[in-house]
Amino acid sequence: MSARAPGRVVIIGAGPAGLTAACELAAAGTRDVVVLEATDAIGGLSQSIEYKGNRIDIGGHRFFSKSDWVMDWWLRMLPLAAPEGDADLAYRGQWRKLRARASASEAERNVMLLRSRLSRIYFDGKFFDYPLKADLQTARKLGLWRCAAFGMSYLRARLLPRTERSLEDFFINRFGRRLYLQFFKEYTEKVWGAPCSSISAEWGAQRVKSLSIGKALGHALRRLAGMADRAEQTSLIERFLYPKLGPGLMWEAAAERAVSMGVRIVRRARVERIEHSGSRVEAVHAGGERYAADRFISTMPIRDLVLGLVPQAPPVPHEIAAGLQYRDFLIVGLLYRRLSAGVSGAGPANLVPDNWIYVQEPGVQVGRLQFFNNWSPYLVSDPATAWVGMEYFCSEGDRLWSMADADLIELGVAEMRKLRLAEPPDRLDAVVIRMPKAYPGYFGAYARFDELRRFLDGLENLFLIGRNGMHRYNNQDHSMLSARKAVEAILAGSTDKSPIWAVNIGDDYHEDAGGESG
Repeated sequence: MSARAPGRVVIIGAGPAGLTAACELAAAGTRDVVVLEATDAIGGLSQSIEYKGNRIDIGGHRFFSKSDWVMDWWLRMLPLAAPEGDADLAYRGQWRKLRARASASEAERNVMLLRSRLSRIYFDGKFFDYPLKADLQTARKLGLWRCAAFGMSYLRARLLPRTERSLEDFFINRFGRRLYLQFFKEYTEKVWGAPCSSISAEWGAQRVKSLSIGKALGHALRRLAGMADRAEQTSLIERFLYPKLGPGLMWEAAAERAVSMGVRIVRRARVERIEHSGSRVEAVHAGGERYAADRFISTMPIRDLVLGLVPQAPPVPHEIAAGLQYRDFLIVGLLYRRLSAGVSGAGPANLVPDNWIYVQEPGVQVGRLQFFNNWSPYLVSDPATAWVGMEYFCSEGDRLWSMADADLIELGVAEMRKLRLAEPPDRLDAVVIRMPKAYPGYFGAYARFDELRRFLDGLENLFLIGRNGMHRYNNQDHSMLSARKAVEAILAGSTDKSPIWAVNIGDDYHEDAGGESG
């Protein structure tokens, strides 16, 4: 820590990254911290939205991290409720330590729950494990000849690997062309609205680098030989922490903690322009007010930040920023009396056991389904009903984004019926939520992002953190770690941004091809 206090720090955005930075600065003794939030909501992409007593988790957020610091941080905000009826489960490694720390009751409001994770793929009217497993059950569902074709395609890819310039190259090298075309291409392009051949391979390297047919086959052979890794059976992938009332509960608690330590949070303060002079930012204008400061931390979209600079950024960074692209997201929440008989049959609402289902079925626009009952039973006002989120990926202003809510609800109900998951007469209620700039795009002007980063790193008192702040597909914990690195730099009086950019490089999370949020 430097001998000189950092002075006033202005943080743009009250999402996970911004609130983590605010709490860490205040805890270190920084007395003048202001958080500017563009909306009324706390939590950014990790907020929870309530609708008639039912809560929506935008994009789904599993609370797990390989960082002990992050896990400890979360549990300081929301203590873990002792899980009921699981004394017979074998807890190992990190989960055994966490289970031993359970200090609260599930009856309390502000607590974490320990939940089980299940995600599956819906294809050809059947459910497949996610990640796709190379086992006999999968082979039976796919059929012998299709499996043989996948195998030959994979062997060809291994013998003749492609230079990895695009996400298409990345997938084909790991799965073979046929499996790529069957399970990755259409879904990924539905998410991003761009061909896999035009998306940077860097995205695959960050999100799905640990997945491959070779690893799946090796795991299957170990299981057949009775050699499955015991730790793997209780891995971070199969369990996660989850706030009782959704992810927003965590960030509401963090905001309360920050305010109790003297942080000022200003809502409805959308940044309109950013004054800079030479190598420093001087002030931001938001909500009709001017906020001068010694240090600035930004989680706002880089495109908006650069285009809002006064005086205007030099031509090259301005051009690159203007060309950055984003993918937007909307969710149709459907409350059902029950799902279709035969989907599961477990309980009065015929609930499936999944958190997510990835929809690979042709002829529907929905990309993924969430079943909020399975995230936390407390997200649903009536546990005898099924609360489903239909996730559609779109771009702001396109046909899907611009559809009337009533038409989107009609589309969702029709697609649930087409997927044979629910019947229209069983629908009780519905709501539509839109979320702009949910995913920073790894295509278009992103190819020149390093040039833009050099310009922004040159603004010595500006620190970029979080998903949109770094234009990087960060999980929640990555966003928090980037905030921690920014705070460390500020407290040390450093202008070196490289530790921040090093976050989420080389991590391994078994993430999906479309956007599982963590």
